[in-house]
Amino acid sequence: MRKGANISKDVLLNPSVSSHRVIIPLYIPKEEDYYKESYQIFEYCLFSVIKTSATQLKISVISNNSCDSVNDKLYELQKKGCIDELIIEKEAVGKINSILKALRTAEERLITITDADVLFCNGWEEAVSGVFEAFPKAGAVSPVPVFRKHFHLTANIWIRHLFSKRLFFKHVKNTAALTRFANSIGWPWLDDKWKDAIGTLTSKNGTVAVLGCPHFVATYKREVFQELPKENSKFKLGGDSEYLYTDEPVLKMGGYRLSTYDNYAYHLGNQLEPWMNEVYNSVHEVPKKENTYSKFAVLRRNRLEYLFSEYLFKKILYFKPIKRMLLKSKGLTSTQINNFTS
Repeated sequence: MRKGANISKDVLLNPSVSSHRVIIPLYIPKEEDYYKESYQIFEYCLFSVIKTSATQLKISVISNNSCDSVNDKLYELQKKGCIDELIIEKEAVGKINSILKALRTAEERLITITDADVLFCNGWEEAVSGVFEAFPKAGAVSPVPVFRKHFHLTANIWIRHLFSKRLFFKHVKNTAALTRFANSIGWPWLDDKWKDAIGTLTSKNGTVAVLGCPHFVATYKREVFQELPKENSKFKLGGDSEYLYTDEPVLKMGGYRLSTYDNYAYHLGNQLEPWMNEVYNSVHEVPKKENTYSKFAVLRRNRLEYLFSEYLFKKILYFKPIKRMLLKSKGLTSTQINNFTS
């Protein structure tokens, strides 16, 4: 039976103000072997994003079939106010599907999706928002520039700036950070040919961004996810899941995939190293301020532009002579071109 009236009925929601959400999928099935240090690395990720964010952002953590000991610690973090939204899945639903659980209902203007092994540095949010403000067509921006991304899902950028010196190869701003990224994905070193030049785009106000955007950490304008597939991903990890759910929506909305020129975060991997502790201990808390990002241009879908860049111009870039000609016109030497196309 029901007795009395539900006091919540017909009451309007009054959500706390935030224009930026960070979504962190987490998978730690056990705290040993490969995953021995994974929880501590996750805490580096969580606390560094809290300390270094310039706005009062909201944080969603989705535990994807993590072990009970990890879930217990996550619940304690939520009780302390470190996590705004905690979703615990007892069944493994896959990385992308766990992200979708928070993403489909997120209403913030900016949405950052990050792996749980990313360490954020001071200035990352300001640098990312600076790129969005300087480039109205920006749809996804990463705080980590990565080598050899200049032709990866960037055809719409090349079309618009084919004959402009605003698209040009420049020296790498932070070669040490680029080397550390290579180390984090299992490369023992990074040859100079991988870090002597990088494709960039310069805005009218002088802001420099790097062409391309890695998957492991990126900030998106909310409207790009209007193009999300209606169904869930078929893959636990990999396959075409990241392309369909994080790359293609940006392109369909006519958005550019870019990165900051300098490095503002580190991909850690699954094993802690002394330098990671040093970087984590060096980040400091910054005062939070409100920002509605009202200056950011809203992306709108242009189907004809999308089809032309992704199905016609993109194929032209596959021809090696054309690719070499473009690289030369954008500032690379013959030696560099050989390294970039070999």
